[in-house]
Amino acid sequence: MIEISASATSASVTIAGDLDLAERDRFPEITAKVSGLRRQLLVVDMCEVAFMDSTGAAFLMALADAATRRGGATVLRGTSDRELFVLEICGALDMFRIDRQHRCSHVDSDSLRA
Repeated sequence: MIEISASATSASVTIAGDLDLAERDRFPEITAKVSGLRRQLLVVDMCEVAFMDSTGAAFLMALADAATRRGGATVLRGTSDRELFVLEICGALDMFRIDRQHRCSHVDSDSLRA
């Protein structure tokens, strides 16, 4: 599940479940919708992401690239060490601001959440 919301100053994308090849067909439409909001700040909430592969990383990179072209920034919150590793391997970590202060509201047994 991917949900988009917006305030006067920012756009938010909340992701739950897997962010991978199986979801790829939805990525262009979602990227276009988020870009159409034309907000300077994009916040991507990844607290509920169960798995992310390089296809999911490419989606996040497309979101960040669109924000950068508008002069904005993309913040990732709730990212696990695994997800950060995938972004690092893809050479994309510097495209994002990482919110390390955020604590996911559902602090489960998933000790990998940052």
